[in-house]
Amino acid sequence: MFKIVSVNVGTATPYEHTTPGITGIFKKPQLGPVEIGPYGLKDDAICDVEHHGGLDQAVYLYGVPDYNYWAGEIGKALEPGTFGENLTVENLESGIICIGDRFTLGSLILEVTSPRIPCRTFAARMDDKFFVKKFLAANRPGIYCRVLANGIVSAGEDLTLVPYDGV
Repeated sequence: MFKIVSVNVGTATPYEHTTPGITGIFKKPQLGPVEIGPYGLKDDAICDVEHHGGLDQAVYLYGVPDYNYWAGEIGKALEPGTFGENLTVENLESGIICIGDRFTLGSLILEVTSPRIPCRTFAARMDDKFFVKKFLAANRPGIYCRVLANGIVSAGEDLTLVPYDGV
């Protein structure tokens, strides 16, 4: 069983890196329920629509075991939302989830579409110009999902994994 530890939403935030920009990667935990529709969480900023968001990257999940790994690597605990994920999930190890697997919660159905491919904005978020390479090497990418059925989520709720049946 997988439990939602945190539901995270970002606002458009300026950042500095090799070139200045605006990003929605700085996600903050939300109190109370949040609606999820075809394009993701209500009020979540997607600033680079060419490379992020859309129907196949509507919701990004990252797991607590992967957070624990990074805390050991970095030497400090990281807050939910640090990796820009919408849902921080207990017991979720992204390296063992398959494309086509589904997560359900009430009426909500999420279908796994791809792992995350990190970018320079992610490196800027982590304040480490080498973090993209470190992230890829760790094989802890988190997972993007499309929304097959809209729903509402809150921290503390259980997600049920429905493995892809190959059909």
